[in-house]
Order: sequence, then structure tokens, then C-alpha cells
Amino acid sequence: MTIKVALAGAGAFGIKHLDGIRNIDGLEVVSLVSRELDATREIAAKYGIPHVTTELEDSLAIREVDAVILCTPTQLHASQTIAALKAGKHVQVEIPLADSWREAQAVAELAAGSGKVAMCGHTRRFNPSHQWVHRRRVAGEFNIQQMDVQTYFFRRTNMNALGQPRSWTDHLLWHHAAHTVDLFAYQARSAIVKANAIQGPIHPVLGIAMDMSIQLKAANGAICTLSLSFNNDGPLGTFFRYIGDTGTYIARYDDLFNGREEQIDVSKVDVSMNGIELQDREFFAAIREGREPNSSVAQVLPCYQVLHGLEQQLNGD
Repeated sequence: MTIKVALAGAGAFGIKHLDGIRNIDGLEVVSLVSRELDATREIAAKYGIPHVTTELEDSLAIREVDAVILCTPTQLHASQTIAALKAGKHVQVEIPLADSWREAQAVAELAAGSGKVAMCGHTRRFNPSHQWVHRRRVAGEFNIQQMDVQTYFFRRTNMNALGQPRSWTDHLLWHHAAHTVDLFAYQARSAIVKANAIQGPIHPVLGIAMDMSIQLKAANGAICTLSLSFNNDGPLGTFFRYIGDTGTYIARYDDLFNGREEQIDVSKVDVSMNGIELQDREFFAAIREGREPNSSVAQVLPCYQVLHGLEQQLNGD
């Protein structure tokens, strides 16, 4: 059976998903949603997508659409996920699930009784580098003592990953910290029991903190230190250092190195070296197999409770 897909958000990450889907058998993207109609038509023509619209409701109304992938602005994630589930569609929403604990809870409650696959794009669970570490952890060959993570961008204006102006404002806490908060608990295989945060000045135009520092502690004693910045003028990206009882590993997206900067071959960890593609493969496999996916809404929900607590702390509540 071919799974018919609608994709919303034809920006930098939407295109990453379209490229990943091309490598997966049994899928057909039949509808593309994005803000600017002419630009969306161009992308749809490139990928052979027959239906183009600027309104998600138009795609949800197509009966043959089985599943929806949401790569839209953060502020729309919760409401659009709810709309997709209410329309009877399986849904994968890009990280973050929501930008408030109240909305994250609402999505989780609806997803739990929907009978549909509801998944959030916590890509770090799928990167071959992090998968390699996770398998060692599960096998009892490696226990995390500390994670040291740097998430650095140079984004003093409101631009996306393609260097194009954004129609919305990104956020260090609810978007970028979400990756590490979830990954730390997932890799430590232990719930986060303590979390602290401080932030730098609020940008006068963007209205967000451009620098942030977060400390986490898991129930099993593992700790994590996360530094985030939109002010860093290179190198850009997120870099993870796993310090454990039997080794030190440095993950740079899909690549992995030991503490002596010797590269570890992770090419055989999964069927692809592309984390986004692997994330999509899990989503569609869960639909076909009628099971809960890795990175389901239910699995990642504790991350958003931690983010909520950190936000309250930062706001002085």
C-alpha cells in the first residue's frame, strides 16, 4: 500500500524531508503547503507534487492523504498537530512539539486516544552518531557520567537555515534546548530530576534571549551542561560530548569521534547516514506496523515539562 503524504512548510527543513522521502519506498507526497504560493509551486514541480496550497485545511480535506508532516513555524505546531489528528491523519511534527506546556499536554491527550501515529521530530534520537552511543548504553557497555553540549548559531537577524528571512521568531529554549533535554534523558535512560537555567540580555528587536546556559541532572546521577547562543560567529551547529565510564565520544550531527578526535565508523548503524531520512523511515514504519514510533508525542512529553519549568525559572515565576 502506498502511503499518501501531505507536507506543510516548504522551507529549509521541509526540503530536507522531501529529499529523505525520495529514498523511501511506498510513499507519495500528494500535497504541499507553504506560505508563498509561487515559491511553493516551484518546489512542488521539482518534486512532482500535484496539489499546492497555502492553507493546511485544504490538504487535510483530501481524503486520500494518510499522513502529514509539519515543518511549519514553531508557534503553529501544536494547533496544526491537533488539526491533523482531528482530521484522522497520522502526523509527524518537527521539533518542538509546542512552545508551551499547556499546548504540549493538549496534543498528548488528543494523540493518546486518536488511534493514529503521532510523532515529534527529535532528530538526535535518529542520527547514526547518537544511535551508536545509545546502543552501547542499552548493552551496558557505556554509562554516561556527563554530557557537554554546545548549540551555536550566528543569527542576529531573523533568518532560517538557508539564509532567508523568517516569518516567525526562533527560540533557544523551546526549540534548540528541546533537542538536548530530550536526548540527555533518552541517552542516560533516566528521568531528569533537576534543571537550572540562566539567560543573557533580551534582543531589543527579536524579543528573545540570544544566549542561554542550562544544567540538567538525571535520577541516576548523570549530569548535562548545555550552552546555547545566537551570537556565535562560527563554528555553527550543535556539538555533543559524551563523557562516560568506558570512553568519551563527540557527536557532530551524523558523525562520531572519540575523545582523541579519531573518527568512529557509524556508516553501518542504520540504512542511511541522514538523520532526517531515518526519522521519516521510523514514522512511516510505525504507520505500516501499527505501533508507537521512537520519538512519539508520549515519549517526548517529559522534555516539554522540563522546558516549562526552566521557562518559569527564567521568568522568575
